[in-house]
Amino acid sequence: MGGIAVSTVRSFASRARLYFAFTRPFTLLPPTFGVVSGALTAFGSAHNPDPARRFSASVLMMIALGSMTAALLNAASNVINQYHDLEIDRRNKPQRPLASGAISTVAGVRFAALLYVLALVPTWLVVVYPSTTLWEKATAPPGDHQCFFIYLAGLIFTLVYSDPAWGRSKRYGIWANLTIAVPRGCLLKVAGWSTVGSVLLLEPWYIGSIFLLFLLGATSSKDFSDMEGDMAHGCLTLPIRLGVERAARFIAPFFCLPWLLIPLGAWLPDPFGAGPVLTGDRTLLTLLGLALFGWGAWTARLILRDPAALARSENHPSWTHMYLMMMFAQIGFAIAYLD
Repeated sequence: MGGIAVSTVRSFASRARLYFAFTRPFTLLPPTFGVVSGALTAFGSAHNPDPARRFSASVLMMIALGSMTAALLNAASNVINQYHDLEIDRRNKPQRPLASGAISTVAGVRFAALLYVLALVPTWLVVVYPSTTLWEKATAPPGDHQCFFIYLAGLIFTLVYSDPAWGRSKRYGIWANLTIAVPRGCLLKVAGWSTVGSVLLLEPWYIGSIFLLFLLGATSSKDFSDMEGDMAHGCLTLPIRLGVERAARFIAPFFCLPWLLIPLGAWLPDPFGAGPVLTGDRTLLTLLGLALFGWGAWTARLILRDPAALARSENHPSWTHMYLMMMFAQIGFAIAYLD
């Protein structure tokens, strides 16, 4: 009996590792960082609704809940995308769980549905000050549940990107990039902000737009190595539509230019309120923007020096730098606002 129990535990652990790998865990770090950073940015901003500015248990719970559900929503997106990309992955990435047959398509869909539910439902409880107790948050008016509706919008974007029944924008070049950049760039930062303060302000959307513009081009760095499979299945990504060299020239500026909006926002006046658009530490925000611009320019140089390398390598350095720059920017914003 002991042997059977040990075998069962090992079998469960093995399946758990398989399903964890199915979510593509490396890609879950940016959304987690993004929500935490957005929350800390809101907390340190001039728009924090709590006059005492306390890291209360309620605030910490909202940030933890928001970051966890962001990771789950990204995991659900990754899983449903693999389901709809099954034939493409059999050609491009046959080692993935669905493509290899390690996980059945039925199990994959059920897992995606579970992740979507776990990602969306708890966000109904994310309501900012002055609501502090779970009862106050759960029974707050619909207009106070800003986080829930932002996550709902993000969920819809993931379906629009992957699912043919919702349009499958992945087939349409720049529209594919847009349906990635809006939820994973703009809405992610705004969702993080919504765990602490109201999003009916310019500042969170301005910050989100910076990340949107970055991802609008940078997200294509992964498309070059998938051209054969994408072309065979009707996904006309930018490298297919424009060719490798033209697509490389198109995406390169997005790695660096959007970051200049950070120092710009630190000094421009907010047209809808007092003070600058970005209310964090001006010096730190300026340094952050310039550092990211330099990093992005160096990455753009890597791309333009040998565009054909993007198509030869499954994981071109620019793809790795995209994720690292995202995380660096998330941490930088938090530091600039909590200084």
